[in-house]
Amino acid sequence: MRVLYVDLEREWRGGQSQALLTVRGLRRRGHEVALLAAQDSPLARRASEAGIAIRQVPRFALRLWATVAIRRLIAGDRFDIVHLNEPHALTAAWLAGVQKRVPMVVSRRVAYALHQGRLARARYLAVRRILAISRFVEKGILNSGIPADNVEVVYEGVEVPPPVTPEARLCARQRWSVGEHEMLLGCVGYLLPEKGQELVVRALSTVRARIPGARLLLAGDGPCRARLEALAREQGLLDAVIFAGFVEDVTQVYAALDVFVFPSLAEPLGTSLLAAMAWGLPVLAVASGGVPEYVEDGDNGLLVARPDADLFSAGMLRLLTEESLSMRLGREARRGIEERLSAERMVENTIHVYQDVLQKGQTA
Repeated sequence: MRVLYVDLEREWRGGQSQALLTVRGLRRRGHEVALLAAQDSPLARRASEAGIAIRQVPRFALRLWATVAIRRLIAGDRFDIVHLNEPHALTAAWLAGVQKRVPMVVSRRVAYALHQGRLARARYLAVRRILAISRFVEKGILNSGIPADNVEVVYEGVEVPPPVTPEARLCARQRWSVGEHEMLLGCVGYLLPEKGQELVVRALSTVRARIPGARLLLAGDGPCRARLEALAREQGLLDAVIFAGFVEDVTQVYAALDVFVFPSLAEPLGTSLLAAMAWGLPVLAVASGGVPEYVEDGDNGLLVARPDADLFSAGMLRLLTEESLSMRLGREARRGIEERLSAERMVENTIHVYQDVLQKGQTA
C-alpha cells in the first residue's frame, strides 16, 4: 500500500508517539509511506533521525501550507489511502479535497462529542473510517451521530522493551539523584488539571509518614507546574518531589521507577500508562475513561474508584510494601501489553482497517 500519513502537531504528545510507531511499522512491513509534519516539530525531527522520508510544512499559516502540500501530493494519484492523525491534519486534507480522490481515515483520541457545526461535522463525514483509540472514545463518536459502520476501535500500542538490567536501573536512578534505599514513584504526562498530578502530590505526604524514603518523579511540563511546585512546598515535599520537566529519553524515567502512578481523571486511553506496564512496573490508576478496558484491579494493576488522595495513598503504600503483589502485578502488566497492546499489534490492526476500507471502496 501507498500511505500518506499527516500529523501537524507542534509538540510531542502520545499521539505523535503513535504516529512514529505506525509509520515505522508500516515501512517494516514493506508499505510505502510518506509523512507530512510541521516544520522542526519533535515528530519531524524524530522521524528524520529514524530515516523516514518526511515533508515539512511551515509553522506560520500551518493549515494553509499543509492544504497546499497535500493537494500537490495527491495530484499524481500516488497514494492508496490518507491517514490523518489529528484534527488539524483532517481539516487540511478536507480543504485539499482529498475525499474526492483518495479514501481517508482519521484517528480520534479525545472522548468528548464531535462539534455539531455543519463544517466541523462535514470533515468527519468525509472520512471512510474514524479510528477510536478506545471504547470510551468510540462512545463519544457514536453519541455524536456518526454511523457505527464508520467507526473502528484500534487501541494504541507501545514497544515492549527488554527487561531492565541492574546496571541500567542504577544508571537511571543516578540521573535523578535517587538513593539505593529510596522508593521512587513516578508519573509521565503533561501537567494539566485533568491529569491529576495534584492528587499524587497530596497523597505523597501520607505515604512518607509510613515510608520516609518515598519520593515522586513527575516527568512532563505544562501550565500546572508552578502550582504543583507551590503545593509541594506547602506540603514540605520539595526534596521529595522531582520535577523533571520534558524528558527527551523517557526510558530513563521508567527504568528508574519502583511504582507508576496514573491519576488522570478521565483518560481516553493513557499511552504513558501502557508504556509503564510494558516496562513491567506495578501501576496504580483511577478507574475512569478507557483505563478499565485494559487494567484489571488486582490482576495486572490496582485501580481506585474515584480521584481521592486517601485512596491513592493507600494504593501507593500497598505497592511499596507488598513486594510479592507488586512483582506479580508488574509481570502480568507486561504480559498483557505483549499480548494485546503492543505497537506491533496496533500496526497490524491499522493495516486491517486500511485493507477493509480499500476493499469496500472497490465493491461500492
